[in-house]
Amino acid sequence: MSQSQGIALHHQPHDAGYRLVELPPELESLLESDAAPVLTLEASDTSAVLKTADKSYAMRQKNTSNALFLLSPTTPTSSDQQPGLAIVSTIHETVELEAVAEPAITKGPLKDTGSKGKWHERFGKNR
Repeated sequence: MSQSQGIALHHQPHDAGYRLVELPPELESLLESDAAPVLTLEASDTSAVLKTADKSYAMRQKNTSNALFLLSPTTPTSSDQQPGLAIVSTIHETVELEAVAEPAITKGPLKDTGSKGKWHERFGKNR
């Protein structure tokens, strides 16, 4: 009968807080491509927005009832210790990305509002 040895698991949390981001499949494939785009973060009225060149994603925090462990390999510090894994962080929240529609930009001639003269002079007089 063979006897198997388990993997040593140590709890060594870091001070840094981690969040996992759930990527939509189209964003994941875009980031894994050879021409990965630059991503930017902007604030909106309701959430943060992650932007690529042609799409925007609202970022929303989701709580999970099942904790996730972020693991890192460990190296033995003494001759009697085996290699194992360390729990670096326990994650209870993830960030979900939801595609949002870009506001339509209307193009075309400006509407005549009937005002005449230098608008900045009128604005200064009425302040």
